[in-house]
Amino acid sequence: MAHLKLENNTISPISQAILDKTQKALGFIPNMYQKMGVNPALLDAYTYSYNSFRANSGFNSVEQEVVFLSVAYENNCEYCMAAHSFVGDMMSKVPTEVTNAIRDNKQVPDTKLAALSKLTRSLTANRGRVSQSEVDDFLATGYTEMHVLGIVAGIAVKTLSNYSNHLTNPVVDVPFAGRIWKK
Repeated sequence: MAHLKLENNTISPISQAILDKTQKALGFIPNMYQKMGVNPALLDAYTYSYNSFRANSGFNSVEQEVVFLSVAYENNCEYCMAAHSFVGDMMSKVPTEVTNAIRDNKQVPDTKLAALSKLTRSLTANRGRVSQSEVDDFLATGYTEMHVLGIVAGIAVKTLSNYSNHLTNPVVDVPFAGRIWKK
């Protein structure tokens, strides 16, 4: 797999402002952000889309992590699986058995979250081309068509980070190290 070296790159004022804001909010700058920051359009698009998904997707914080983990699993993104497992454990309060089921490709032990993970994974794997029965099964668990489109937004966010991580290979940050993952 290709890996960018990213040597001798300067950080633009746009990227630096985002990195500074991230440092203030989190107390550190994730390695992924540092790598993305080489291209301000990428870092800006990612952070804007990530924040919009968190605020406007129609999903609660547990459901948001299920979407992010499911996309990261399908895209085989080791960095994002570690990061979102940590966020799920420590911030979003995803039940550990749900996070571990997604990480281990097992049945998610909650009917509604299982349906969310299943449709997210199928939409990701099939690039949005899913059957009507898959959508109907998802809707039957209490979600709406708005949520189907919310999944698309989550996939878009994670595709930016997953693809970037595949190319730049960031080291998993110390806070996420306890949740390192390999498929």
